[in-house]
Amino acid sequence: MSEGLYYDMLRQALWTAVIVSAPLLTVALVVGLVIGLLQALTSVQEMTLTFVPKVGAMLIVFWVSMSFMTGTLLSFLTDSLIPLIARG
Repeated sequence: MSEGLYYDMLRQALWTAVIVSAPLLTVALVVGLVIGLLQALTSVQEMTLTFVPKVGAMLIVFWVSMSFMTGTLLSFLTDSLIPLIARG
């Protein structure tokens, strides 16, 4: 395998990882900011108040976007990795 092909596959794998993780990370950021703003406005400093809603929202988004994540990973596997392995 040439160096250029190796770096291209690495770039595609990293981009796929970014695309797959984007929904979860975006929801965690938004929920964290909203809860942090509410805590600052109400002066309630409870650690579980930020953790529990964030985990709950991430679980819901993971459940909703699971088919998107699976399809993205499967297309990366079938379009990029399997042909590379088959070539040897």
